Amino acid sequence: MVELPIAGAKERPSKKPDWLRVKLPIGPEFKKVRELVDTYKLHTICQSGSCPNMGECWGAGTATFMILGNICTRSCSFCAVKTGKPTEYDIEEPGRVAEAVKLMQVKHAVITSVNRDELADRGAEVWYQTIHQIKLLSPNTTIESLIPDVKGNWEALERMISAGQEIVSHNMETVQRLYRLVRPQAKYDRSLEQTKRTKAFGKRTKSGIMVGLGETNEEVLKTMDDLVAHGCDVLTIGQYLQPTKMHLDVAEFIHPDTFAFYKEEGLRRGFDYVESGPLVRSSYHAERHLIPTK
Repeated sequence: MVELPIAGAKERPSKKPDWLRVKLPIGPEFKKVRELVDTYKLHTICQSGSCPNMGECWGAGTATFMILGNICTRSCSFCAVKTGKPTEYDIEEPGRVAEAVKLMQVKHAVITSVNRDELADRGAEVWYQTIHQIKLLSPNTTIESLIPDVKGNWEALERMISAGQEIVSHNMETVQRLYRLVRPQAKYDRSLEQTKRTKAFGKRTKSGIMVGLGETNEEVLKTMDDLVAHGCDVLTIGQYLQPTKMHLDVAEFIHPDTFAFYKEEGLRRGFDYVESGPLVRSSYHAERHLIPTK
């Protein structure tokens, strides 16, 4: 039996601990990125997902672009992205994203999207064209695709990941027991299968989970084992933070020592890169995930 560190208070926390405090976004690079995003009418998960690292990342001149609009067909109980019936399907969006990446001189771009379950191809063609056009305009830019659940449409998955991106990510988000609560329209085993098929296609694979939703340490370790067994190379682990009062409550603020333990265990269990910390999000330090640490 592994001796686990104490994760933190078990009663519902009343306020954020000091280790979750972040600096307000400021500086010329932050302003430059915001202007480009506004000019090209783009969406970013940094804004839509209320990411706590937006100031740091935008201040460094990087951003994670969100394609296929900013309204998601899913209603995940942890996510700040708007949910509803999407109205946007802009075939010119890939070109605008590619132009923005070129103007920003991005060395490593992260592209994600909302779920578009109402589309037969889940938005795969827009995905393909976005990556393809970035590569045409910025051939030296490396790319990570953070793709949604394709609901078992494996043909759509193949199209999404065949445009030349270096790394493909699909987040598990939570442990198996909490899936119906956290991701009611997703399936734990289906997301594992998506990672397995991505690896079989020849891509470097990545996934992420949140902690602080009521999971146990043992459940986190089992999720690690499941991901490794399905070919996942990179894992990110971060603290869940409640976007609004309408979303799930934070069950626990996980101590930094436990995040350090998760990183050590993840590497020991077979991941070649683990990013684990209270403020870690899937695209945080994404450029580092291209190269194994082992």
